[in-house]
Formats: sequence, C-alpha cells, structure tokens
Amino acid sequence: MQIKELKIPGSFLIQCDPKTDDRGFFMRVYDQELFETHGIHREWLQENHAKTLRENTLRGLHLQMPPHAESKLVRCLRGSMLDVFVDVREGSPTFGQWDAIRLSAEEKNMVFVPGGCAHGYLSLAEDVEVSYKVDATYHPECERAIYWNDADLAIDWGVKYPLVSEKDQNASSFKEFVTSTQPLRV
Repeated sequence: MQIKELKIPGSFLIQCDPKTDDRGFFMRVYDQELFETHGIHREWLQENHAKTLRENTLRGLHLQMPPHAESKLVRCLRGSMLDVFVDVREGSPTFGQWDAIRLSAEEKNMVFVPGGCAHGYLSLAEDVEVSYKVDATYHPECERAIYWNDADLAIDWGVKYPLVSEKDQNASSFKEFVTSTQPLRV
C-alpha cells in the first residue's frame, strides 16, 4: 500500500497493492499502523455504500459542520468516478480550493478526505458502487451543501449537464456558505 499526500493538506491518495494469482486477488484496504504514520488513522464510526445507476450522475458537494465534521475514506468498488473535495477550513492555506482524483475498481485506489472539506463525486460509468468510511455519525442538522457548479470554485467536472438531485441543485453558493456559516474549525 502506498500513501501520497495531495494538494489539499491532510488529503491522501492511497494505492492498494493487490496480490494476484489465477484465483483472483487479495489486498489490504486498511492498515492502522501505516495510516498512523501518515496521521490519518481514525476511529471509523460508520461505513456507507452507494450505487449510482447512470453515468454522469453527480452527488455533492456535501459536508457536516462541527462538532460532527467528518473525515472520509472513499473507495470505488465498481466502475469509476471522479472524486472531488473542497477545502472549507478557516485558516487553511488551500481554503476555497479543490482537488480531484479518479477512483476506480480497476485501479484499486482510495482517497482520504479530511474533515472540513466539502465532498462530492461524479460517476464515470454506469453501475458505479462507492464505499466510504466516516469518523463521525450523521447528524442532519449539521449537514450543509455547496452548489456543485459554483462559479467561484470553478471545479472542472468534465461534464456540463450531469444528473443532479433536486437537493443538490438547491445547495448554497460558496459565498453564501462562507457568509452564513460560522468559521469551520476542525
């Protein structure tokens, strides 16, 4: 397993190292000791599994506010996806910046997204399945959403007209999020 820090401080690309033979493969997807050496070991409290039926379906950008801000360990189990996260942590050197990683079942990679980042993903195929662990339990009163196509963020999703839920269509702009929310300290 290889772990590489990404542009957003505290975010990491994790490349699994499958051992293959004529039966298939075996791979480790979590190693507490190795994760601790990178400062990303967490007590995972929930694991979620989502299936997206159609290509170019976008989910996000979502986050939970403190005291329930959550870090995520995201892995694509079937198909491929563009995983995007935006730093909304007060005082962070990358505040308001985004990063994106292509995750796929074939590449057997994962991304660690630290608490204080809004998160979303775009399916790049049909029948995409995603699993992600979180280190905080879900609290709907702490949930926020930032509009996926916010002009100030200028995220390059690679598609102009994705399939987006009504909830995500009605998300806040980044400016609205910043002005209407207490500074996000995590």
